[in-house]
Amino acid sequence: MTDPNRPIGFFDSGVGGISVLKQAVRLLPHENFIYYGDSLNAPYGSRPLAEIQQLTFDAVDYLLSRNVKAIVFACNTATSAAVHLVREKHPDLPIFGIEPALKPAVENTEGGSIVVMATETTLKEQKFAQLMDRVARDRHVVKLCCPGLVELIEEGKAHSQETLDYLSDKFKALDVPEIKAIVLGCTHYPFILSPLRQVVGPTPLIFDGADGISRHLQNVLTQRGLLSDRQEPGEIHLINTSGDEKLLELSIALLTAQDPPMSDPPLDMETLGS
Repeated sequence: MTDPNRPIGFFDSGVGGISVLKQAVRLLPHENFIYYGDSLNAPYGSRPLAEIQQLTFDAVDYLLSRNVKAIVFACNTATSAAVHLVREKHPDLPIFGIEPALKPAVENTEGGSIVVMATETTLKEQKFAQLMDRVARDRHVVKLCCPGLVELIEEGKAHSQETLDYLSDKFKALDVPEIKAIVLGCTHYPFILSPLRQVVGPTPLIFDGADGISRHLQNVLTQRGLLSDRQEPGEIHLINTSGDEKLLELSIALLTAQDPPMSDPPLDMETLGS
C-alpha cells in the first residue's frame, strides 16, 4: 500500500508558486511538502517551448527522486507547455496543473472587461485559447502580457516603486473603469496585489488559481486514500536551484508573511545551484 505520509511535490519556475503552496498548507496542514523553485532558469514565460518542457521534466524527475506521492504544477507557464506530456509519461501519478482563474472571473462579473495578466507562453498556448472558448466566449477578455514582472518579484521588489511604475505603465492604455475583473495568470503575481490595487483601485475583482487547485488536490488525495494520517503539522522543504541563499530567505518570507498568519510549520531548505 502506498505510504500516505510521503510528501506532495510542488514545482514552479521560481518563488511564485509559493502563493499556491501556502494555500495548500492551510488546507492540508498535516501533509509534508517539497517545493522546487527553479529560479536558476526563471522566467520560463519567454523561453522556447521545447526548453520549458525539458526544464519541467527535469523538475518532475527531481521530485520523483524525493519519493513524492503527487506533483502540483504551481506554474501557469509549465502547465500550459508541458503538463499534458508529463501526464502521458506518468499516468498513475496524481499531477495537478494550474490555469488562469478565468471561469470564476466570468461567473462573478457581468459586462465590462476581464484582464488576464500572464506570461507570453501562457497567453499564446492552445490551452488558454481552449479555456477562453469554453468559459468566456461572450466576454471581452484583454490579454495583458507582463514580461519582466516575474524578474521584479524574484528580485524581492514586489512592493517597490519600480513595480508600481511597471504596473502603472501596463494599465495606462486600458480603460480601467471598464475593468470588472483581473485574473492573475502567473503564480508570481499574487505577491504584487498591493501595488496592483494602487493602480486599478478597489473596484475590479481579482482572481488567482491557488484555492481551486488546492481544493482539487485535497479531493483527489481523499479519493485515492493518500491523505496523511498524521496528527501533527507536516514539514515543508524548500529547494531552489539558483544557489542564492537570499532567494530561500525570500521564499520563507513569502510563505510566512500572510494574513491571517499561518501557524509555524517545520521548515527546511536547500539550494541546488552553485
